Amino acid sequence: MPYKEREIEKKYYSIGEVAKLFNVAPSLIRYWEGEFDIIHPKKDKKGNRRYVKDDIEKIRYIYHLVKEKGYTLQGAQEVIKSGKEHGFDKVAAVQKLQQIKDFLINIRDEFNSKSDS
Repeated sequence: MPYKEREIEKKYYSIGEVAKLFNVAPSLIRYWEGEFDIIHPKKDKKGNRRYVKDDIEKIRYIYHLVKEKGYTLQGAQEVIKSGKEHGFDKVAAVQKLQQIKDFLINIRDEFNSKSDS
């Protein structure tokens, strides 16, 4: 069985890296941190925010509600507090399915390009 190198996963992400994931300004992430009680990044000795995967998933949920579904901040806060929409699981599932779709499309395209040669 051939050796397959594992991807190294980071444990902590900076606010700039998180902002880049969602294509938003770091100031928006800081603002959401103040508006939503569910985001609690760790801070190092210098005061720099360090986000873990759980924080990023919560930000992804907020992003989904506000940017994709069009909720106001107050509306998104109410959805999160009521637990009416169990979005963490849904958003994660949709994200994973999109990754699988992209992977399969890449395989198809590679196969088609080799067939044409």
